[in-house]
Amino acid sequence: MTTRGLFHHELEEINNDIVRLADLTENALLNAINALFNKDTEQAKQIIEQDLNIDKLEIDINDKTILLIAKQQPVATDLRRLIIALRIVTDLERMADNAKNIATSTTYLGEGDGVVLPEGLKKMKEIAIEMLHTALKAFKEEDVTLASSLSEMDDKVDRLYKLIISELLGETATNPDKIQYVMQVAFCARYLERYADHITNIGESILFLVKGENYNLN
Repeated sequence: MTTRGLFHHELEEINNDIVRLADLTENALLNAINALFNKDTEQAKQIIEQDLNIDKLEIDINDKTILLIAKQQPVATDLRRLIIALRIVTDLERMADNAKNIATSTTYLGEGDGVVLPEGLKKMKEIAIEMLHTALKAFKEEDVTLASSLSEMDDKVDRLYKLIISELLGETATNPDKIQYVMQVAFCARYLERYADHITNIGESILFLVKGENYNLN
């Protein structure tokens, strides 16, 4: 295999690892919201433990990417691809951290009764997962139109977040004894909002890869 061919082979391996990391990040969020609504503290603890595997994969991808830069000393678009890989992996790992944080809140909430969980949390999750799928497709195809569409999707998540926080503030007014519970639910909404923000960061990275310019989708 030529030097050029070897570079693209190793780059493809890194991209495949990124997709695998994204899948783990998606599963972490799906399981975290499931545990939250089912008050399943055991599942929440498993999510927290499994985050270590995500952290390890992030480190492995970073090591592969840095080694490839050192070995091949790529320039122009090839170098941008590797720099973008490092940026995307960081965002995916932080997304997984937000899913883990939701699981942590679930363990704090426990299995007892509290305020009713806002259904908007599920809608935020659905949009965030759709955003992740869109971002992955944009990443694979280097599609700037798909990457740009993440901004409008993120706006929907932001609107839901503000609505949920408004509802929760009303809940604290009528149930001041449940303020700690309400705060944990508000944290979960914030973690979902941040999860989506990191996906827009991925969109910005894709735009930079293709166009060589920085864009702000948030």
